[in-house]
Amino acid sequence: MKRIVILGSGGAGKSTLSRQLGHLLNLPVIHLDAILWQPSWVLVDKPTQQSLQQQLISQSEWIIDVNYGSTLPIRLAASDTVIFLDYSRWVCVWRAVKRIVSYYGRVRPDMAAGCPEHWDWLFIRWILLYAETHRPKVLAVINQYRAERQVFILKKPSDAKHFLQQLTSNHTHPA
Repeated sequence: MKRIVILGSGGAGKSTLSRQLGHLLNLPVIHLDAILWQPSWVLVDKPTQQSLQQQLISQSEWIIDVNYGSTLPIRLAASDTVIFLDYSRWVCVWRAVKRIVSYYGRVRPDMAAGCPEHWDWLFIRWILLYAETHRPKVLAVINQYRAERQVFILKKPSDAKHFLQQLTSNHTHPA
């Protein structure tokens, strides 16, 4: 595992898992939100998104977290491992609300400068509809790469905890 893509709904915990894996595996973590957003919540245009991601994936090792479905194939094609946090909408909404409350008015460590946390009904709606609108597309794209990649689909936060425990055990005590 040297080139890891972490996917999932907003609020699933992609950035948290990325940091934990980065620490455990000693890999650089790239939060695309911190790169693709400009101050005042302005997203860079699609050609710039593609160009920046092409540069990032040219590195030999990385963990990249975020969705951005239109550029997902760029990341998946360069990855060796895919982790999909396929959590219930209620877990994701709860975590997103907790994050909003915790960081309200401040910029999160995994977000671009000038993009303070704020309440956003469209974001909450996106999380609520993710399972119907985005999840099938994400799974379809993941399935295109499944034969050549390690794919982990984690269904609940305890699965992620167990996944990290297994990696810790394997990393600390190689066979």
